[in-house]
Amino acid sequence: MSKMEIRLAGTGGQGLITGTIILAEAGIFENKFVAQSQSYGPEARGGMCKGEVIISDEKIGFTKVTKPTFVMALSQPSFNQYCYGLDEACYVLVDETIQVPEDYSHKKLLRLPILKTARETVGKMQTVNIVSVGAINAILDFSSDENIEKAVLMHIPKGTEEINLKALDAGKALV
Repeated sequence: MSKMEIRLAGTGGQGLITGTIILAEAGIFENKFVAQSQSYGPEARGGMCKGEVIISDEKIGFTKVTKPTFVMALSQPSFNQYCYGLDEACYVLVDETIQVPEDYSHKKLLRLPILKTARETVGKMQTVNIVSVGAINAILDFSSDENIEKAVLMHIPKGTEEINLKALDAGKALV
């Protein structure tokens, strides 16, 4: 790994900002340089949002994602906005509910049941971000299991450790 530019996009309330913070924290635990940023509309919960994290072996000069190497979309509007015009080397992860047009020909497109896994396997929709983190780390393999778990445990409410670790494992198992 030299440099990964990761963008997570979806709907406010899915915990994607926390997801990028967890990924950044795991990068720090791996002794990488990291930068994390976020944006969301004025409606916040229910509106479109995105979080970004850069994880690099070298110092980061510009802290915004300019050439994503990984994009995840959990809502149709986020797919429509962020999943076009990407480099062919970029991984694109979408929830299985996203309507991907037949003419969308990105070579590294992955469709996984992220929302369904949070709802049915884990049993709590609020874990969709942790399911995502587990899948992302399984795809990109930038953090040890120990460090990604440590990062998750730092950013979840006390008393939810068991269900969030279940969500992390469920996300990993999707890949």
